[in-house]
Amino acid sequence: MSLDLEKAQLMYKLAVAKRNWGAKYDRLEHFKKFPNIDIIVKELVNKSWIIFHKKPQYNAISLDTKYKKEIIEFIESNLPEVRGNIH
Repeated sequence: MSLDLEKAQLMYKLAVAKRNWGAKYDRLEHFKKFPNIDIIVKELVNKSWIIFHKKPQYNAISLDTKYKKEIIEFIESNLPEVRGNIH
């Protein structure tokens, strides 16, 4: 599986299933199924698409609403079957 596909799947899960945009975070440990989670999060944080929040007991992530259009376009280009399902 390519890193771009994993990134799209992670962001799709954050956007649709969990609705983690802006100040709504989810624990990073909930995404253990992604084999390259550390690499993916680091790259997406560098792009400013994911907000990384370090709490005392855990680390959390959320999608940055400032880049919503770019995030949705990236997800839909890598997961064409979900086109039109992201709001």
